[in-house]
Amino acid sequence: MKIIDLTHTISERMPVYPGDDSPKLEATCSYDDHGFKGTLLTLFSHAGTHMDAPSHVFPQRTTLDAFPVEQFIGKGLVINCSELHEGQQISMKYLEAVKEKAEQAEFILFYTGWDQYWGADTYFGDYPTITEEVAEYLIHSKKKGIGLDVMGIDAISDEKLTIHRKIFAETDIVVIENLTKLGEIGSELFTYCAFPLKYENADGAPVRAVAILDNLNN
Repeated sequence: MKIIDLTHTISERMPVYPGDDSPKLEATCSYDDHGFKGTLLTLFSHAGTHMDAPSHVFPQRTTLDAFPVEQFIGKGLVINCSELHEGQQISMKYLEAVKEKAEQAEFILFYTGWDQYWGADTYFGDYPTITEEVAEYLIHSKKKGIGLDVMGIDAISDEKLTIHRKIFAETDIVVIENLTKLGEIGSELFTYCAFPLKYENADGAPVRAVAILDNLNN
């Protein structure tokens, strides 16, 4: 069994969505003064590698704390879209190329390789996004979740959040953004886990996302 950490480390220097506050990690207790260390964490609910709930864009829709914990673990499949360039979209051809495995998967993760730009201005650029047709497939195939190694499931220029709204309107599904190391997983099914912080009325939360390569195909 091999475990791959798919999570960016939270720090005060990490990239954040334009307009969001950067995380703050303030030491409140020290070894010298208190005999132990304590840190006050202040961060946006969608900071770093995080999960969006339907309530992120729609009032009265499902919050992360309302999901059963089973929502956050299942069969994952990475779809390699790393050949795409700036401004290009992830179309159905990528899903059709791995149709049988995609139908078995509960989480579809799109590997674009964009995580290589984490910490650089390019990360906020014209990263690849999924088409509305792909969004429709993910909705109707009743996946538990969708993941990407980019800033968001919508283009950063799309203030209407078109794909978010299409996916979350009526479907209890989660979206995981800012993943990393998807290229290390390969093309086989694996166990995917992404457990969000459980706080009241959670519209989103940081996650610790991991891939467990455990020969699900055997």
